[in-house]
Amino acid sequence: MRRLLALPIARPLAGTAAAVLLAALVALAAVVAPARAQSPGPPTPPAVIAPGDHLVIEGIPPIPAEIASAVNRYAAFRFAAMLDWHPVRREMLIATRFGEVAQVHAVRMPGGDRSQLTFFPDRVAGARYGPQPGAYFVLGKDVGGGEWYQFYRFDLATGTATLLTDGRSRNGGSRFAREGHRIAYTSTRRTGRDSDIWTMDVTTPSTTDRLLVEVQGGGWRVLDWAPGDRQIAVQETLSANESRLWLVDVATGTRRRLTPDTAEQVSYGGGRFTRDGRGLYTTSDRDSEWSRLVRLEVATGAPAYLTADIPWDVDEFEVSPDGRTIAFVTNEDGVSRLYLHDVARGRHRAVPGVPAGLLGGLRFHPNGRDLGFTLNYARSPSDAYSLDLRTGRLTRWTQSETGGLDATRFPEPRLVRWRTFDGRMLSGFLYAPDPKRFPGRRPVIVNVHGGPEAQSRPGFLGRTNYYLEELGVAVVYPNVRGSTGYGKTFLKLDNGFLRDHTYKDIEALLDWIGEQPGLDPARIMVTGGSYGGYMAWASAAFHAERICCAVPVVGITNLVTMVERTEAYRRDLRRVEYGDERDPKMREYLERIAPLNHAEKMRKPVFAVVGKNDPRVPWTESRQMLDRLRAGGAAPWLLLANDEGHGFVKKKNQDFQFYATVMFVRRHLLGEDFAAPAPR
Repeated sequence: MRRLLALPIARPLAGTAAAVLLAALVALAAVVAPARAQSPGPPTPPAVIAPGDHLVIEGIPPIPAEIASAVNRYAAFRFAAMLDWHPVRREMLIATRFGEVAQVHAVRMPGGDRSQLTFFPDRVAGARYGPQPGAYFVLGKDVGGGEWYQFYRFDLATGTATLLTDGRSRNGGSRFAREGHRIAYTSTRRTGRDSDIWTMDVTTPSTTDRLLVEVQGGGWRVLDWAPGDRQIAVQETLSANESRLWLVDVATGTRRRLTPDTAEQVSYGGGRFTRDGRGLYTTSDRDSEWSRLVRLEVATGAPAYLTADIPWDVDEFEVSPDGRTIAFVTNEDGVSRLYLHDVARGRHRAVPGVPAGLLGGLRFHPNGRDLGFTLNYARSPSDAYSLDLRTGRLTRWTQSETGGLDATRFPEPRLVRWRTFDGRMLSGFLYAPDPKRFPGRRPVIVNVHGGPEAQSRPGFLGRTNYYLEELGVAVVYPNVRGSTGYGKTFLKLDNGFLRDHTYKDIEALLDWIGEQPGLDPARIMVTGGSYGGYMAWASAAFHAERICCAVPVVGITNLVTMVERTEAYRRDLRRVEYGDERDPKMREYLERIAPLNHAEKMRKPVFAVVGKNDPRVPWTESRQMLDRLRAGGAAPWLLLANDEGHGFVKKKNQDFQFYATVMFVRRHLLGEDFAAPAPR
């Protein structure tokens, strides 16, 4: 699924056009090598775009500066993601980017200024206020995309950030107690692999940090404190299809399993205690294809299903402070739908007037009346919204910019379906350029989502709008087997020895493209990130005659080497999905279908993008493939960032990746024969 933190921009004000133009010129000057002053003699070579200091490029020709001039408006969008409500005032914390990466900002009223609070060189991953009077918030932050998150207490009076964790381990899932300044969270500090449960008082971290429960595995997270703060609900994830819920005694550290063993694999998601502490709300696909909202009795674990009438997954939920209302979001054929559930009456209703797109990050204000969330859709980047539960009024708190472009012109997605090799119907979203401006059969970019336990859903495309609006390229986002959102049976269809069936799903999509009068089967590029990068590599190997080129981003080339080298805290979770490479039969199968072992079949141009600090898909996955391709006489492109991890998050790196990808698309998908400037 494309993240809700898709990047937009703010409302245009008087004089903004000049300011935006000036900023664009300054930014362009920073990345474009200046042309030499004109003088008699040889012609001055055209300016080229210089990569940043942390970027390593191989095989990429010099990029003409005119590409930056042509595309920069599509990279000048911003976003705003709702993080938390102030505990007393009707104000928000949001994440947005005014520099290189997302930082924490305060918004004091709908449409108010975004006041930047944090100024780190790396991204901030979430922030939550402490209790009244809201003197501080706790934030998470990593370095260079490595995902070894640390917690900090940011004191608003002084603007100082105090490190709370050890600075070395991976920490996550902090949750404030109902009273006082304690948090519960997970940390790998004991073994570097296991996500144990810890607690601390964030006002006195050095003396109160305490290991509460030792666990095994990296799939643990804290859900909620019970009323009275004597118990904590904790989730243990074994795979995308199986998880468990536990109750932990805060005084003793003993734990009791709340959910039973069953004949089927059951997945649970999230947890919030009822106001009286006798129940725990969660989601579960027990006895169903869908993850339903359910109340579990704390004493017995007995379930009561609250959304059995909705044949779709409940993605997220939040309980109001008074316990009377549960807000929840369903995923209905990829589109988010917001509901409100009346606990006393046992009824729910859909909230009208919410644009069809992606919605998440539900947060109730302590006043119990305002529900905050983040929303984006095809014609709007992510912005912060609130819903007044008494009046039903939807309020937009931020208006993020789109680089001066008219977002109402951006194409809206169309849900499409095709039949695959075993008769199953697959679906995805097609964004098509305006046929009046771009008649005839159009070239196609197939963009496969990561995960693989994820889903392509209709949202704001950001930079990808350039391909639609300026080059007339159609973009298809498929959901092959193994994607979420279509029931738990569908989710398991690519596990283990079924992995190569996804290759056939892409082949069936290529057949479908050939049958569409507006799409050109002779001009197809396959791309994707993470597992989507794996699918791009696989398409380059096994569908080489049917595509023009491929752009794998932080992609896997061999599932065996990826599982062996991925960070230890996630290795067992990946073995459940991909298969255990320590089993000889599974290892032989995974090696046989690995794109790495079919490099000789890759006869079309490839452009690999990787982050040196990637903890999920090590950069060596791409390195080993590129070395093999070059040994066979190919000339692939490589863009490696030494200051990034699992995907680029720093704007200057994102921009250079965009410039290089546009040049790659124009050359190898569109067949443009423009001459690159010679290096100076």
